[in-house]
Amino acid sequence: MRVSSGVPGFDEIVEGGLPANRLYVVSGPPGSGKTTFSSMFITEGARNGENCLYVTMHESKDELVHDMSNFDFGFEKVMRSDRVQFLNLVTEAGKRTITQFGTDGGLTNRLKAFIESNDIDRAVIDSTMLLQHFFADMSEEITGFLSSLKQTDATILLISEMTDPTSYSDEHYLAHGVVFFHNYMEAGGMTRGVQTIKMRGTAIDCDIHKIDFSDSGLRVHPNEKVQR
Repeated sequence: MRVSSGVPGFDEIVEGGLPANRLYVVSGPPGSGKTTFSSMFITEGARNGENCLYVTMHESKDELVHDMSNFDFGFEKVMRSDRVQFLNLVTEAGKRTITQFGTDGGLTNRLKAFIESNDIDRAVIDSTMLLQHFFADMSEEITGFLSSLKQTDATILLISEMTDPTSYSDEHYLAHGVVFFHNYMEAGGMTRGVQTIKMRGTAIDCDIHKIDFSDSGLRVHPNEKVQR
């Protein structure tokens, strides 16, 4: 089974969508499209009647909605619906919510229990920087965290602020798939692209496909490749 990303053109480069119930890392430098991609992914799920979760610790729900307000793909509407739950893990409300799901095992067990208890179908975790505030030893605890998430029935996007697509870290090895967003300056201005570096169970090419932004959000051009 595959689920649609909700991003026009992206599903075409991954054989029709993301294999469901798996963990994906969405990487790239700041401003490259990671949050927009993830927001469109959540919007698509909510529109299809799925239970969705957005987890963060660096911005409020209002700030996230405001960031996406320049686009008209419907993020604000679904965020007001009962299909999307929002957790900011550094606010008192967020802490109270997550601590209802056990006191043992820290964030790893609590988040897994939250996802399972709420029958979450899609989740976004923004970002790996978030995890550094909860784990005393990031390199050691990230393995257990990701392995735990992979045991759920949710399709999960983990946002990573990685800037070098050749510099793999633990989360990239453990994830079922890795999607990398590029942006770089050229003589004609900013060039943007997306590259599927890894996706188990899917025949992929590793070329960089052109992307752009419009009022409708992010769009991938499957037949236009960026030459580097």
